[in-house]
Amino acid sequence: MQHNKDTFDCVILFDNYAADLAVQSPSGLVCRAMTTLFPFLDPLYFVSALVVALCAGFVKGVVGFAMPLVLISGLGTFVAPEIALAGLIIPTLVSNMWQSMRQGLAAAWQSVRVFWVFLVTGGVTLIIAAQFVRIISESAMQLTIGVPVVFFALLQLSGYRFHITRKTWRIEAAVGGLSGVLGGLSGVWGPPTVSYLTALNTPKYDQMRIQGVIYGAGSVLLFAAHLGSGVLRSETIAFSLSLVPPALIGMWIGGKVMDRIDQNVFRRATLFVLLLAGLNLIRRALF
Repeated sequence: MQHNKDTFDCVILFDNYAADLAVQSPSGLVCRAMTTLFPFLDPLYFVSALVVALCAGFVKGVVGFAMPLVLISGLGTFVAPEIALAGLIIPTLVSNMWQSMRQGLAAAWQSVRVFWVFLVTGGVTLIIAAQFVRIISESAMQLTIGVPVVFFALLQLSGYRFHITRKTWRIEAAVGGLSGVLGGLSGVWGPPTVSYLTALNTPKYDQMRIQGVIYGAGSVLLFAAHLGSGVLRSETIAFSLSLVPPALIGMWIGGKVMDRIDQNVFRRATLFVLLLAGLNLIRRALF
């Protein structure tokens, strides 16, 4: 009996020693550190989040927008909508600042002067809407994100375009306000913005810069608003920061690829992906 007890004690000690070695091994230390930093995220899902950020940056580098759409749709498949929203905020902020300054500070300031009504109305509604993020249910958040994504993708894939003969402050305020509400609730304000700029027949390079300015200003406000709402806190800020490097790498690669392929073909493929992602979010909200 004593021999069996000693054998059992040895087995227990060996198991404890093996567990300590696993934790102290490089891979074990990495997993433990990731669990400490991101208690809401499995290590495998964290790697998946980095891949999503890389893809989101690539898409933005090619077409100039859709980083929040790809991030919120991709991250939303394996984390809560609130975590997905927090994750996209800092990568979107940094990438839009980069995009808005691509043609210089003077050109960016000119865009601010021309679209100041859009920026002001969108900023006000964004800050107000952001305070309701933690009150709205997960299903409502998924619908809020999914429906605009599907609508925008179908509209663009159908070839239909809105045409606005002249720029008026009333239309600009309405579109800016709608963009702000969507941005505050979901971090996604691209669809109405892109539709409005397209309807004005904005030249390609001007549109790229204006999008960067509008999205950049919105990103700053979104960051500030969600510091107040509680969406951005120590662990979610760390998560969002971790997505910046792959997002910028993807954006750089996308910019290089844009010069070598037909942008319209790739943009249609991107819209198909966004359509599927939006439909998936709606499915999760309803079923």
